[in-house]
Amino acid sequence: MDAISFVLGIKSSHLRSAHLRDLVYRGRVLRTSTINGDGSATKNGVNGHADDDDASVDEAAQKSTQERHDPKSAWVTAVYEDDAGDDQFWKRTITNQGVSEYRINDRVVTAQQYNEALEAENILIKARNFLVFQGDVEAIASQSPRDLTRLIEQISGSLEYKAEYERLKEAQDEALDIQNLNLHRRRGINSELKQYEEQKREAENYSKKADERDQAIVTHILWKLYHFQRVIDESNAEIQRHQEELKEHRRSIEKYEHGLDEAKKEQTKVGKEVAKIEKNIKNKEREVEAKENGLVPIAEKIDLSRKSVAKCEKRVADITKERDNHTASIKQSTKDLKVVEKAQVQWENERKKLAAQEGRELSDADIQEYNRLKIDVNKRTATNQARVDNLSHQQKADEETVNSLKSKVDTAEWQSQKLEAELGDIDERKVGVDLQIKEITKEMNTKKLAYNEQVSDRLRLSQIRTEKDEQLQEVLMKLLEAEEGRKQNEKDVRLRNTVSDMKRIFPGVKGRVSELCKPIEKRYSVAVSTVLGRNFDAVIVENEKTAVDCIQYLRDQRRGQATFIPLDTIQWTASSSNLKGTRGTRMAIDTINYDSSLERAVAYVCGNAVICDDLAIAKHVCWDKRNDVKAVTLDGSTIHKGGNMTGGQGGKQDTRRWEDAEVENLRKLKDKLLTELSKLPEPRRRATEEEQLQGELTGLEQRLLYAKEEAKALERNQRSKQKELSHAQEQLEAARPKYQEKLRELEASKRHLEELQGAVSEVQDEIFADFCQRLGYDNIRVYEAQQGSLQQEAAQKNLEFSRQKSRLQSRIKYEEQQLQESKSRIKRLEDQMHQDRALISELEAEQESTQNELDTLSAECDQLSEQLKKQKAKHTQKAEKVNEQRREVQKRSHNVEGTLRAITGLESERQLSAAGRYTLLRRCKLEDIDLPLNEGSKTLEQLPIDEVVQTDPDAMEVDEDQDSSSIQPSNIQDFGIDIDFEDLDDDLKDESDNDKTEDELQNRIKALNGELDHMAPNMRAIERVQAAKGRLATTDKDYEDARKRAAKAKDTFSKVKEKRFELFNKAFSHISEQIGPIYKDLTKDPVNLPMGGQAYLDMEDSDEPYLDGIKYHAMPPLKRFRDMEHLSGGEKTMAALALLFAVHSYQPSPFFVLDEVDAALDNANVAKIANYIRDHAGPGMQFIVISLKTGLFQGSEALVGIYRDQGANTSKALTLDVSFHPSILDYGRLTEK
Repeated sequence: MDAISFVLGIKSSHLRSAHLRDLVYRGRVLRTSTINGDGSATKNGVNGHADDDDASVDEAAQKSTQERHDPKSAWVTAVYEDDAGDDQFWKRTITNQGVSEYRINDRVVTAQQYNEALEAENILIKARNFLVFQGDVEAIASQSPRDLTRLIEQISGSLEYKAEYERLKEAQDEALDIQNLNLHRRRGINSELKQYEEQKREAENYSKKADERDQAIVTHILWKLYHFQRVIDESNAEIQRHQEELKEHRRSIEKYEHGLDEAKKEQTKVGKEVAKIEKNIKNKEREVEAKENGLVPIAEKIDLSRKSVAKCEKRVADITKERDNHTASIKQSTKDLKVVEKAQVQWENERKKLAAQEGRELSDADIQEYNRLKIDVNKRTATNQARVDNLSHQQKADEETVNSLKSKVDTAEWQSQKLEAELGDIDERKVGVDLQIKEITKEMNTKKLAYNEQVSDRLRLSQIRTEKDEQLQEVLMKLLEAEEGRKQNEKDVRLRNTVSDMKRIFPGVKGRVSELCKPIEKRYSVAVSTVLGRNFDAVIVENEKTAVDCIQYLRDQRRGQATFIPLDTIQWTASSSNLKGTRGTRMAIDTINYDSSLERAVAYVCGNAVICDDLAIAKHVCWDKRNDVKAVTLDGSTIHKGGNMTGGQGGKQDTRRWEDAEVENLRKLKDKLLTELSKLPEPRRRATEEEQLQGELTGLEQRLLYAKEEAKALERNQRSKQKELSHAQEQLEAARPKYQEKLRELEASKRHLEELQGAVSEVQDEIFADFCQRLGYDNIRVYEAQQGSLQQEAAQKNLEFSRQKSRLQSRIKYEEQQLQESKSRIKRLEDQMHQDRALISELEAEQESTQNELDTLSAECDQLSEQLKKQKAKHTQKAEKVNEQRREVQKRSHNVEGTLRAITGLESERQLSAAGRYTLLRRCKLEDIDLPLNEGSKTLEQLPIDEVVQTDPDAMEVDEDQDSSSIQPSNIQDFGIDIDFEDLDDDLKDESDNDKTEDELQNRIKALNGELDHMAPNMRAIERVQAAKGRLATTDKDYEDARKRAAKAKDTFSKVKEKRFELFNKAFSHISEQIGPIYKDLTKDPVNLPMGGQAYLDMEDSDEPYLDGIKYHAMPPLKRFRDMEHLSGGEKTMAALALLFAVHSYQPSPFFVLDEVDAALDNANVAKIANYIRDHAGPGMQFIVISLKTGLFQGSEALVGIYRDQGANTSKALTLDVSFHPSILDYGRLTEK
């Protein structure tokens, strides 16, 4: 095989060595041979001697031994006969230098020319389509799908295009990337060019809008200054008139406030007593419900225990009857045993007497004669007698067998009938049990429905009452807290009035933070109050100007200090996104309800604060995660950004401030709840019917459980009986034919025995004729039968007595065992009954004790209810008294508040107008706004700018205690500036709709400022437009060049791809079509397996199959589909050979060399391989097979043997033509040829 592979161009790395030198044979050379230049050896002389001189021979041998060296070169020549009948000589030599030399017809050629000459004859060296090494079969059987793909690529020639395919594909991808890059660049430049052109247009409109904006600002300022001056003049006259009215109203209020405080204290005291009694009633009701619920399982346990006792008593009665029956049976069986023994003794005595009376005694001479005649008979009938004895013994054995089989048949028939009857009975019982289960289930569903309706109705009423009570209790507690927190002083009144006046005077005032923001849930009230802190009463205004005006107003009116939050200039930090989603934490701003327009102010007062459920979570957020936040817990504890902690306050002071607007709603809710509770029926104990239904349900559940267990037992018994019936029927079917066959054999044996006995009897009658006549017997057999029958009768009788005694003794023993077991069962049941009765006693005692406790609790509940009724009536009276006192105070405070509001409103308008006027003038000075002035007026440059008190952003609201009954108007300065309002339109001087005019002027200014802010012109846009156009032209040219290169690379790649696919698909289609028939021919058997096996190829990628694997599937005959690795060695070999033959059929070489491919095959598969090779061999296809299997080479046309010529140092071949050898006539299908 190495020589064939070597001469046909296979690389040395695929042979036995990696180097050509190692392929040269270095074996022993005869001493008389000489190594030639080409590596061969030549003998010296004839038969290894140069001449007949021994001395010269020794000398030559010694010289040759010293000068001998190993061969360094070798060659192999292949002789190939082409289609024209010409011989071609292909020779490959390993030279002394260790390289290959190629010759064709003795002409030196290159390796490429040598390969091309082989390929011209369709001998493909790379694909190796002309030989199969011994290991190739196993390798093909276990190769991966990608290896099979590579094999088909080698066969098809598509592998030669692989490198070019990969190179062109990479080039195509690179060209496409460059094209896309240039395309993106062009799009970017186009977008940039459009942007620069738009900026150019914006720059032209900027100057025009700026001039319009300046004129709108001047008009707006003049309009406001005009109306400020008008309000100041009108307010001075009204303030003095209201001062005198205020003093008279306040004197009548003080005496009623003291009575209101006393009434509130009494109402609070009674309310606490009501809450305490209601809490005690609720606790007692819970205890009553717990006791009632505890009675249910006790009653169920008592009922179950009583049923268990009744069941045990019934079972004891049944077992007692069984015990009495067993006792009676033992007595009767003992009596019968004694009768049998007595009868046996009596029969023995009678038998002995009868034998003495009827027995015939022979003399010694008669006995000697009988023995002599018996010997004669035996001599004459020895053969027949032996046959009779054998048949008799055989007949006895057959009779026992027949009896045994008959017994089996009878037993099987009886057992089958019995089991069928039992199965019928079980079916009837199952039907009854199923019907019982359905009835119990239906009854249970009805009972459960009724029980659930009663329970749900009771629970619903109880739940409603509980919920109403809890709501009422909660409302009362809130009212108590609210009443305590609503003791307002004069400071709170002035604060609300001040904010109300500022909201009326200054349109931009939104209100206090506490009024504009509310917690989304009640539990966040304390935490939100803590987060707001000093900003709780801060005032939110629309802009900074409004805040300055309000501060000036407070200063002028001497109404204390306040913190203002302007929406337009307030700075705030967005909340950290890291805190969102943390379990147990929420951002403070997320826990507050507020209007969206106030978001900036709310975000400012909340800051980066986070509300946590408890202190542990707050510590985790601030210290473990190191978040720079302010963490506030639900109870008001705080961890500040610096790490310090604040806590310990009750949290009620600020939370009450949320509830000012909710007190009246709470009172209405309290009245509503009291009305609803009075309409609800009083709670009652569970009705007797409900308890009865629960008991019935428990009993039905127990019955259902027993019925289901009985149904399961019947099902198991039915399956067991069915198996026994099947087994009995199988035994009957198996025993009946055997019994009938043995019965026929026995009858035939009896007939044969009778014939032999007749022949023996004739001889006996002849010999014993005189003997029998003398003694008076008809024949000798009568004598022998008489003597034998007596003994047999006695033995049979004794056997019957023994059987009866044994049966009776067994029955007595069995009954005694059953009796003992019955006593044990009765004992266990009595013990269980004793335990159940003891349990019933304990449960009844516990039930009685619980019922007594329940009665006591019910009585206590009734007493507490009476007390609650009295206290509620008392609390109602106190509440009515408080309301009466409050109405009196409110009635007399109404006039005071009205007057104060009027004075405060007028003064606020006056101060606000003055502050607004100064603020506008100050703004004009600071912003260099030119206003028209009258002659003699001071200029804006002389206006002082430090008159306004600067606001402390961290200041809390601190009101001054002052006598509000004497409010004096403050002086207003005009700073000597007189504005000329001649240029102001008459429409703007009209005061009919100031808000609308203000909005129009502000909107005009805002619109112009917005347009200017949005313009932001770029003055370098023109020159940038020109540069962008130049870059766009360059990019367009680069993109067009890249597009052309990409199209060209795609076309080149497509051609190579189509060529590679065409070559591969052509080979794959041919191999796929051939693999099925070839595998079928290799595996089919004309007699046993005419259809053969199945095999097919499956490509994983149909678009480019050479990039993925190809799976080979083979299914041997009469076997299910399995993967190749799960096939046996022979099955793998057959599948691999089928694939090899299919591959070889595509562009086949003129010959095919197989190296021991049948090593793993058995004789049957070897014969199939031989038949296939024989069928497909022909003039154009030569198979050269190396094999050690007789079944393969005995069917060949020629045998070739290779041996080593040690003298010539070369290989030699012996051939033998066996085309017509007689030994092949017995070889399968070849006999026809």
